Amino acid sequence: MREMIMDGPAQINQRRRFTVADLWRMAQLPEYADRHFELIEGELREMAPVGELHGSLASLINRLLGNYVDEQGMGRVTIETGYYELDDDETLLAPDVAFRRLDAKGNPPTNSFVMQMPDLAVEVKSPRDTYAHMRRKAELYLQRGTQIVWLVYPERRGVEVCTLDEAGAIVLDFIDEAGSLSGGDALPGFVLAVSRLFS
Repeated sequence: MREMIMDGPAQINQRRRFTVADLWRMAQLPEYADRHFELIEGELREMAPVGELHGSLASLINRLLGNYVDEQGMGRVTIETGYYELDDDETLLAPDVAFRRLDAKGNPPTNSFVMQMPDLAVEVKSPRDTYAHMRRKAELYLQRGTQIVWLVYPERRGVEVCTLDEAGAIVLDFIDEAGSLSGGDALPGFVLAVSRLFS
């Protein structure tokens, strides 16, 4: 799903800051049953449906990550699931694909939003997204605990890998079809040839 600034019914179209709790309450109401939102620093954004290319790329990445994670027993892969940090109740992100390590107890999934950012987040760029917006989202993930973000750019046939350096500044590394993606410390041993995404 891609985002657009919320401009809907009067009940939620008030200029105020929203919280994760507000969003959870909305998600339980029948009038919002078929609508999807993210929350970025208190601003509610509705997620619009995506095109086939976007959906195909997200589905392929989800399948490849999921297969590897299942084989290794390393954690859980999700799609469009809400993640937030417990100490930040004004930002909830729903990556196209995400991976999160599980502790030794292997806690079962719940029906609620995840109270922890994923270790790896994947966002696929839609035609209406800007590069600046994509990179800002990557920053939001990384500043809240995500170790690595993949920004998939279909029109450039490549992926921008986003991490933080020791000083907390974002580092961007563009990988084209000749290169491969690594799961890094977030997902050790996982390697994906970028050409596989765009073949």
